[in-house]
Amino acid sequence: MEEKGKTNCKTNQPRNVIKNKPELLSHGAQESRRIVLEIAERTLRRLDSYERIKSITRLNGEILQIGTKSWDLSEKRNIYLLGAGKACNHMARALDEILGDRLTRGIAIVKIAEETDRFQKTEVIVGGHPLPNEEGLRACREILKLVDQAGPEDLFLCVMSGGSSALMSCPREGLTLQDEIDTTDVMLKSGAGIFEVNAVRRHISQMNGGMLAKRIGDRGAELIGFGISDAVGRPATGEIGIPYPRYDSTPIGPDLTTLEDCRRVIRDYDVEDRLPRRVVDYLMSAGPEEETPKAFPKNTYFLLNTVPDSCIYAKEAAEELGIPAMILTSFLEGESRDAGTVFASIAREIQTFGNPVKPPCVILSSGEVTTKITDNSTITGHGGPSQEMMLSFALLAEKVPGAAMLSMDSEGTDGTSPAAGGLTDSESFRRARQSGVDAYQALRGHASYEALSAIGDVVRTGNTGTNLCDLNIMYVPEKK
Repeated sequence: MEEKGKTNCKTNQPRNVIKNKPELLSHGAQESRRIVLEIAERTLRRLDSYERIKSITRLNGEILQIGTKSWDLSEKRNIYLLGAGKACNHMARALDEILGDRLTRGIAIVKIAEETDRFQKTEVIVGGHPLPNEEGLRACREILKLVDQAGPEDLFLCVMSGGSSALMSCPREGLTLQDEIDTTDVMLKSGAGIFEVNAVRRHISQMNGGMLAKRIGDRGAELIGFGISDAVGRPATGEIGIPYPRYDSTPIGPDLTTLEDCRRVIRDYDVEDRLPRRVVDYLMSAGPEEETPKAFPKNTYFLLNTVPDSCIYAKEAAEELGIPAMILTSFLEGESRDAGTVFASIAREIQTFGNPVKPPCVILSSGEVTTKITDNSTITGHGGPSQEMMLSFALLAEKVPGAAMLSMDSEGTDGTSPAAGGLTDSESFRRARQSGVDAYQALRGHASYEALSAIGDVVRTGNTGTNLCDLNIMYVPEKK
């Protein structure tokens, strides 16, 4: 069932997900910018988890219907809603509205609270991301108290998206919140991929790596999970109303990482001396009984979106606009500034020689680029991988007249900045020079947010209702 985009009731027009579109269209290669922004808008509307949950979930009397399965709620004593993640606002709001008074209690841990976060039975707590915080810890303790008093007649509806590893901050006994914060900070700046980062932090948590689901299962309660997978490499979703048999990771699914993975990552990225001593000692000495759970055959899971979906929807949007589009990869990883250089080089090849496709065309990619920071003293500002990628793209895009590219963290915040990402084109580097912005120094100091803000090239969305890592849209026109 296809979901419709949200609308503005006064105008009956689709709500703009990108909030600063007029600013982004006020300068530069305006037609190219218009194209990439329109593709991004259409894609983000289709990915909104509020609409996707609403499209498969109904409550008819006491019968809860989710896709192809149904539950008789008259057989349940308590119905709880638990959630965490950067898209949790939208996910939790959908179920809170559907269940209404039938919901006993809900707790949702989000990254950013929005004005649209209006709930009947659900408490919203703003946790910490990318680094855990005290509020997230208090919320997790409240969740664990709720779980520990549950029984076989209780039902837990759990909504999880990317970011839950930080937002559900609750370290194992013997470790502290500061240990968890410092571990997260070191691993995110180590250059490790997200799977490797998660291998470490899941094994020091009482919540993540399936530990929350294990606790619910130990009480005999039933769990229904809704998830958005930001794991690079998972195939595109099909019919989202059919229970997903291979669900894994997050606090409610089985964990594919192991203690041995943790130890390998610590060795490979040479972080043993930078991680908290208590964390290293625990991970190096933990026995098999401390391993995270690997299977939950009794749970039911629905997978709403995966990383390739964003490219697929963007390709359809481009073709609706009459522009040929190519999905280059949904596996994009590596250093963000290097990726920006590569995409500018691809744009130049397309416009000059027509390889691998002829212009005009749209080139799409998704995945999760990273930024390696080994010394915090080098940081002079704010930013994130998507903004660094776009600032780097601008340096070479000057040689590709009319080319424009948008890169954003699809959940709406990129790195340490309040922006979702950036949009630069063949004129951005020139405008930066004219504005006195040193793009090279901004990249060295990881201050891409300040640099792009100075030339009006940051992309702002707020919460989008999805969390599928990076979405990259490049438009290359014919050379005039």
